[in-house]
Amino acid sequence: MAQKPSIPKGTRDFGPVEMAKRNYIFNTIRAVYELYGFQQIETPAQETLQTLMGKYGEEGDKLLFKILNSGDYLSKIDDEELVQRNTLRLASKICEKGLRYDLTVPFARYVVMHREELQMPFKRYQVQPVWRADRPQKGRYREFYQFDGDVVGSDSLINEVELMQIVDTVFSRFGVRVQIKINNRKILTGIAEVIGAADKIVDITVAIDKLDKIGIDNVNAELRENGLTDEQIEKLQPIIMLEGTNEQKLATIAEVLKDSETGLKGVEETKYILGFLTSLNNEIELDLTLARGLSYYTGAIFEVKALDTPMGSISGGGRYDNLTGIFGMPGLSGVGISFGVDRIYDVLNALDLYPKDSLTTSRILFINFGEKETAYCMPIVAAVRAAGIRAELYPDSTKMKKQMSYANTKQIPYVALAGESEMAAGKITLKNMETGEQQLLTTEELINIIKS
Repeated sequence: MAQKPSIPKGTRDFGPVEMAKRNYIFNTIRAVYELYGFQQIETPAQETLQTLMGKYGEEGDKLLFKILNSGDYLSKIDDEELVQRNTLRLASKICEKGLRYDLTVPFARYVVMHREELQMPFKRYQVQPVWRADRPQKGRYREFYQFDGDVVGSDSLINEVELMQIVDTVFSRFGVRVQIKINNRKILTGIAEVIGAADKIVDITVAIDKLDKIGIDNVNAELRENGLTDEQIEKLQPIIMLEGTNEQKLATIAEVLKDSETGLKGVEETKYILGFLTSLNNEIELDLTLARGLSYYTGAIFEVKALDTPMGSISGGGRYDNLTGIFGMPGLSGVGISFGVDRIYDVLNALDLYPKDSLTTSRILFINFGEKETAYCMPIVAAVRAAGIRAELYPDSTKMKKQMSYANTKQIPYVALAGESEMAAGKITLKNMETGEQQLLTTEELINIIKS
């Protein structure tokens, strides 16, 4: 008995309906990026482990999918090493490549390798799958898509402003109400300085980034475990629980950080960005608890959440001053965002926001009554397609009921019929599958109705 086929855990098949929805998401985001002058690149699914290892921390290294070397990959391994079962050491000898973990590190590698070919500032977008050897669970996959946009080679805060405008435009086109949260790593650094815990900035940001998930008491407990004193934690409370308008928060935090040059720089940057974003369709809020876990962020940081359905972050990003430094090109500043395609897909499903025409495959099906009728329909089908209308001719001369069922199942809105009377008149009957209305039309009339 043949073994039943399956796919690896944490991966998915996407059928025609799912792909129509996903392509609607891809095409919408792509069109907005291009509206702002971004250009598309792609990088290989495989990167060398030298490129990937050490860029995501110890935990990230464990989640990398490593690819066995071709041929006899055990040729350089002796029996003693096999018995010792030192996994990391063995992997370094039998694997030279791995599947990319994200799009950011490959992009940094790309910029360094192609520096002389790139016009700075370089504005790139990239939509490709990434892989993580994580434990599969609801909303978490081992293979998933990221849709990133970055600007490198410019320190201007106009880039941050435009990225937030891109976010606003994308979700306005989707019809999704979102809240854009903004903060600045310099503000967080300043806070760590004024409470006397500058050496604990990473621990502080990692802890307060969990505030929404675990609550203030558990955040304080984690801070205490990481070595902050009760006095330092007490000083932190009114800052991370700060309320009011963006202007009020900025004024308060500027007073708190008056002795921190770095902190005040972050306040000024945030004030500048917010000053250009008053006319967004969606709300934008300064949130001092927003930390974004990745340590390479150095300036403004962003996160986006849907307002009308429970979901985690559906977009996020920030400014990084030295990402390419990991590949020997220090000092190249950049800022970027990433759209969570899979979560946006779930949000649009939950809110039923896919436009009807985005899910339609063909617009019209030509019924097949036989060879003579097919020969009559073929040039009409060609004319309809030449007009940019997606059209099908049913390939087999089978029962009318079966052909109409095909059209219904695929949600094709129009059916065209050509029998003896239509051929004699040099016309074709067009049936609207939703209303049942039928009209005898010329080819030109048929095209105009479907287009309208």
